[in-house]
Amino acid sequence: MDGSSDTGFLENKTYDEINVGDFSTLTRTLRPEDIQLFAIVSGDVNPAHMDPVYAKNSQFREVIGHGMWGGSLISTVLGTQFPGPGAIYINQSMHFLRPVMIGNTVTVKVTATKKIDHNHHIIFDCRCINQDGLDVIRGTAEVLAPTQKIKWPRTKLPEVVLAG
Repeated sequence: MDGSSDTGFLENKTYDEINVGDFSTLTRTLRPEDIQLFAIVSGDVNPAHMDPVYAKNSQFREVIGHGMWGGSLISTVLGTQFPGPGAIYINQSMHFLRPVMIGNTVTVKVTATKKIDHNHHIIFDCRCINQDGLDVIRGTAEVLAPTQKIKWPRTKLPEVVLAG
């Protein structure tokens, strides 16, 4: 099962609907605005993310995205798609394997690997893969899966204009 979709509603998968091997995906391309907005929200203004002159002299030679930008995409899948609304994060581990540069496209794949019946927890394998098929983040997540079906209107996000 690939639960990726972008409709006007968020609809979860309940614990009983999810099988080991089921997965969902999400693809995003990192833009300069994503880095700026992530810095505003998080307060992480590390010059490796914000300053091209500094970044040119760093080990990566160019501005890189925040590692947690990729991690937040995993959270997006778990909270909005699979399992979706009603899911509660219990644990997350992430290994950051390579940087994401402006213009890179990252595909997140979250796969159910283990179900724990007594507490309705599910363990997920989490991968963020760049446009070259290389892992940028690998990890696992443990989620308390919802037991009741939820279908909820997708929140319309405001338009943001960066000025600076």
